[in-house]
Amino acid sequence: MVRAIRWYQRTISAGRPPVCRYYPSCSRYAIEAIERFGALRGGMLAMLRILRCRPWSDGGIDDVPARFSLLYRFSWSRAHEEPRLTPTREN
Repeated sequence: MVRAIRWYQRTISAGRPPVCRYYPSCSRYAIEAIERFGALRGGMLAMLRILRCRPWSDGGIDDVPARFSLLYRFSWSRAHEEPRLTPTREN
């Protein structure tokens, strides 16, 4: 799955201007989620992220959660994480 996403980043996404409303981009989020939680659970998180990425979405910083939960964005969830206000610096 990660190889397929990297192929997408190199061939399809590289030729287009950046339009992602979130940081990190949806493809980078998917790679992090799959590497952290495996293909099934990480794939579910990636799919939910893609569904959140729509024209009327505010966007912003949306990191992969530290603990797996499909409901981590809801304040009533035990796995809730507040979104960061500034991006991390990647080397």
